Amino acid sequence: MPRILIADDHGLYRKGLRSALELALPHSEIVEADGFDRAMEHLEDDGSFDLALLDLNMPGLVFPDSLREVRACYPRLRFAILSASDTRTDMLTSLAAGANGFISKLQTDDEIVAAVKDILAGKIYVSPLMVNGPQTQSWHEPAGRPEMAPDVEFAKLTPRQRDVLPLVARGLSNKEIARELRIAEATTKIHMAALLRVLGVRNRTEAAVRAQMLISRHEAARHDQNS
Repeated sequence: MPRILIADDHGLYRKGLRSALELALPHSEIVEADGFDRAMEHLEDDGSFDLALLDLNMPGLVFPDSLREVRACYPRLRFAILSASDTRTDMLTSLAAGANGFISKLQTDDEIVAAVKDILAGKIYVSPLMVNGPQTQSWHEPAGRPEMAPDVEFAKLTPRQRDVLPLVARGLSNKEIARELRIAEATTKIHMAALLRVLGVRNRTEAAVRAQMLISRHEAARHDQNS
């Protein structure tokens, strides 16, 4: 009985995909997550999933860093990308980051079900729409190393990233952050990789400085609103 995790912030699409998979795979167990943070909680609580289907643009997933960390922390997990993206760059980058497949949301239910079966069977799946699709680089993958992002807004961070932020500002290690938040160190590494990308920094030292600035600015803005 395959266990499948569907992580997508679009509830209508997520539930529709679940219905299609339950109909085609009646003995499967399917779990839903409405964002990357929740998906990581499911994986941490129960790592026995056979397949995770991850929406490329859901909140909390930083492309492609999050995919690399998921692969590093859960080497036995098969995961595939769900995306409305029509560029081969996204597909190739996803596969290079460790994904076992790239499924287009423009495909029919039957095609997506067939793709899921292929991935569960150990195959690497690529949507036929991607084979001859545009080759232009999409906005997900910036060229070169990330630069400092001076206008990152606190509100854009996911709830878990907001939890991690002040601990990073204090200079805590992944192990210490995991202990503070009572989560696995592997999960902390995934959130940390995403946070580095969101903050536009290259290492923990820059992240700590940037986190302190962001927290100070957020607190100042709240003070101005209340005064």
